Amino acid sequence: MTVLVFAPNWLGDAVMALPAVADLRRYAGAGRLVVAARPSVAGLFHAMPGVDEVVMMAGSGGLALRANLGTNVRAVQQVEAEVAVLLPNSLQTAVVARRAGIPERWGYRRNLRGWLLSRAVPRPRAAVHQVDYYRHLVAALGIENGLRMPRLEAPQDAVEAARRMLAESGWTPGTPLVGIAPGAAYGGAKRWLPDRFARVIAGLARSRGTAAVLVGSEADGPAAWAIEAELDKIVEADARPRTMNLIGRTDLPRFMGVLALCAVFVSNDSGAMHLAAALGVPVVALFGPTDDRVTAPIADRATVLASTAWCRPCLLRECPLDHRCMTGIDADTVIRAAGEML
Repeated sequence: MTVLVFAPNWLGDAVMALPAVADLRRYAGAGRLVVAARPSVAGLFHAMPGVDEVVMMAGSGGLALRANLGTNVRAVQQVEAEVAVLLPNSLQTAVVARRAGIPERWGYRRNLRGWLLSRAVPRPRAAVHQVDYYRHLVAALGIENGLRMPRLEAPQDAVEAARRMLAESGWTPGTPLVGIAPGAAYGGAKRWLPDRFARVIAGLARSRGTAAVLVGSEADGPAAWAIEAELDKIVEADARPRTMNLIGRTDLPRFMGVLALCAVFVSNDSGAMHLAAALGVPVVALFGPTDDRVTAPIADRATVLASTAWCRPCLLRECPLDHRCMTGIDADTVIRAAGEML
C-alpha cells in the first residue's frame, strides 16, 4: 500500500502536521509513505524519518493555475497511491487527488470539496490547537494517534554547513548563540519592535556572553536591518555584540542547521518558531494578534509571552490601533525568559 499525504503549504503548519504524518507512517506499515509538498516546505519532510519520497507540488494559484494543476496531477499520478490524505483544506488539493485517480481520498469537509472526497470528515466544532486539528482528522479516519509533540532532527551535513557559515560570519564556536527571528509572513502586526529585539541581543550579550544570529527569508530583511540600526544606537561601536545576519542566505536544510546550533531562540509567532521548537531548541515565543491557544509551540522548553491587551487575539495582519499587543511585551521580560533557558 502507498499512502500519499498532501502537506500544508506554510512552514509553521507543516511543522504542526508532523505528529499526524507520523501517525500515517505507522498506518502505512510496510507500505510506502509519500508526501506531496511545495518546495518551500519539502526539505522538512526530507528530514523526517519514515518518509519514503517527497513529491514537489507547484503553486495552485495565480495566472498559472491551469498549468500548475496539470503538472501536479501528473506528479501525483506517478506515485500510484491507493490512499491520499489531504491535510490542507483547499479545494485545489482535492481536485488534484481526484483527477490523479487515487481511489481513496480522505480529508476535512471544507470549501465545497466534500463531493471530491471518498471520506469527508467534519471539522472539530470547537477551536483546537493546529497540531490537534491534524491529529483529529487522522483519528476520525480510525488511525491511532501517537505522540503530540512535533519532533525533527537537523541533518548532520546541514549542521556542519551551518557551523561553517556562522564561523565565516564571525561566530566563535562555543559562544552561546541566540537565534532571533524578527519577521512573520502573516503581516506586520505579528512583528515585535526592532528596538526591543536590539535590547534583548545587547542584554543577553552583556549578562550571558552570547552572540546573536538573525534568521528568516529575504522578505524579513528590512526587519533585520532595523534591528542592526537600533543596536548602533544603544551600544558603543567597540562594545557591539557579535551579530550575524543570515536573513535570506539559507535554504531550509541549512536553516535547520543554524537553528540546531542555537542555545535559545527568540521569535515572533512564525514558522521559524515552530521549526526551532521541533528541533528541541528552547524557544521564547512572542504573541500579539494571533491566538497562542491555537498556534503556540508544543515543546518541552517553550515560553509564550503575550500582553493582556483587550483586543487580542484580533488575527489582523496590520494593527488599526496602537499595536499594544506587541508593545505590551517589554525587553526585560524577554531577557529574563531567555536567560533562564540559557
